[in-house]
Amino acid sequence: MRKYAMVWMCLIGMLASCAPIANSPTIASPTDTQVVETPLPSTPTFTPFLPSATFSPSATATFTPIPTVASLKATVTAELLSCRYGPGADYLYLFALRKTASIKLIGRVDGNNWKWALVENSPTRCWINAEYLDIAGDLLSLPIVYPGIPKLPQSPYYPPTVVTKITRTGDQVKVIWLEVPLHPGDEEDASMQHYIVEAWHCVGGQLVFDPLATNDTSITIPDEPGCSQPSHGRIFVQEKHGFAGPAEIPWPPYTSTSTATP
Repeated sequence: MRKYAMVWMCLIGMLASCAPIANSPTIASPTDTQVVETPLPSTPTFTPFLPSATFSPSATATFTPIPTVASLKATVTAELLSCRYGPGADYLYLFALRKTASIKLIGRVDGNNWKWALVENSPTRCWINAEYLDIAGDLLSLPIVYPGIPKLPQSPYYPPTVVTKITRTGDQVKVIWLEVPLHPGDEEDASMQHYIVEAWHCVGGQLVFDPLATNDTSITIPDEPGCSQPSHGRIFVQEKHGFAGPAEIPWPPYTSTSTATP
């Protein structure tokens, strides 16, 4: 009997060793594992805009002109604002306007970049910096009057200068002229510049205006290709009684092989 009991106990032990263990982890083989791949974001691809067949771009940009008005009302916003004989800070001084002064603007310079306006004033009209004005309207709607209608006061004491040489190297134009010496005491003040070069030159595809003041007898002006209007300029001699000239600059046209010309 004892012998049979031992046999049964051995059989029970062998069966127990073959049963799975409930709490043991299952380690799957590589072939049994399901891998879910998350794709990485792709590299951004630039796709150029291609116009549809119905899109017809214009050869040139459409420009809507601003309607011209005869005058605009404005109010001075600076404490004191100079009004000058010419359209720029280096022209001779006439008088100053106080803050809140009401004025009438009647013209502007041929050059959309230049923010100076002509002020109606009797007996002498003068120019003022529109950056210091509260204008009832658009400055560019004023008529272009300079160069033209308003003239710089002429000096009775000095002759105009003479342009002696023009040099163009690429998009740089150098202008040289004769010196016109001033008599002692004929400067408006110590900061007055002896010459004013008025240049209408091509920058970024637009003809811009710049009054360039200097005490030298030469100046270099940038002048790029791409403008529909020709560049041009002139030189005034400035002294406290007025302006001598102008001496017209025989402006050299831009060419792809532009070099110095005598």
